[in-house]
Amino acid sequence: MALYNRVDSRLLKEKMRMTPEKRVTISFYRYHLITNTQEFRDQLYKDLDMLGILGRIYIASEGINAQISVPEHNLAEFKSRLYSIEWLNGVRLNIAVDDNGKSFFKLKILVRKKIVADGLDDSSFDVTNSGIHVDAATFNKLADDPDTLIIDMRNHYESEVGHFKGAVCPDVDTFREELQVAEDLMKDQKDKKLLMYCTGGIRCEKASAWMKHIGFKNVFQLDGGIIKYAQDVKEKGLENKFIGKNFVFDERLGERITEDIIAVCHQCGKPCDDHTNCKNDGCHLLFIQCKECSEKYNNCCSDECKDIIALPEEQQKELRKGINKGRQVFKKGRSENIKFQS
Repeated sequence: MALYNRVDSRLLKEKMRMTPEKRVTISFYRYHLITNTQEFRDQLYKDLDMLGILGRIYIASEGINAQISVPEHNLAEFKSRLYSIEWLNGVRLNIAVDDNGKSFFKLKILVRKKIVADGLDDSSFDVTNSGIHVDAATFNKLADDPDTLIIDMRNHYESEVGHFKGAVCPDVDTFREELQVAEDLMKDQKDKKLLMYCTGGIRCEKASAWMKHIGFKNVFQLDGGIIKYAQDVKEKGLENKFIGKNFVFDERLGERITEDIIAVCHQCGKPCDDHTNCKNDGCHLLFIQCKECSEKYNNCCSDECKDIIALPEEQQKELRKGINKGRQVFKKGRSENIKFQS
């Protein structure tokens, strides 16, 4: 069998949107030494593909970082197979808070140098010496303490649509930049309690260990991240200190945590927190767009892109030939096409 997808992505997206199959979006991670990453990757692909699982998974010698969509009827079998891997037995599975079953349209498993790009030299500090993991109740108690600094360890386009009250939200594009900004912001306050959070917890594992390495004495991290917190406060009737949406890196681009809309449409300034990607494949900019602007610009970020997608497909391909957008899709705050920012 082929160990990668061979079907056109556009066809897979349409199939995913049309299927009535019930699916569950799950994320999980674990740091663990994997000696043969390619062999592990190939076997995992076979096992997951057999169960109809879609998603994006990164494998590295340091562990695994996964975001997947599992057919509901195969959920028990998936857990059984995953937990049969000794070092993944009992790993916490973060279930999506606001799930439409359309989070992924193909299975993609990549071998990388790291499961999260952090720019750190892991040999220079103890990456296992992470901060104290706290649950939702303890997080709330620490957040109410005036001696606590809360820092959002996500990127600017994530915190723009949702974050914890009173949190420091650095204006950065990548986790690598986030670490440096966090270090600079907090360098004169190392005796305070440092409370960190991210989407599902993985970025805080490394970030909290780094902060302890550079001298912070009291470092805490939200166990399970925003996803687990949102579920816990709802189940236990706790105060919800998170406002807005939780940005997610899949087709949904966000899951609603509260009804608060703290962002604006980047084209007209109207309250809105719906992320989208510019329909022009030669741009594909990530930005916030309201329904009215979506209709006005035909799902594009500008009149220029709107005009381009009106051209024949072959002409569009010619215009974008040789253009590598790469991570530019996330640099929405740095685009000249963004007129309004939150």
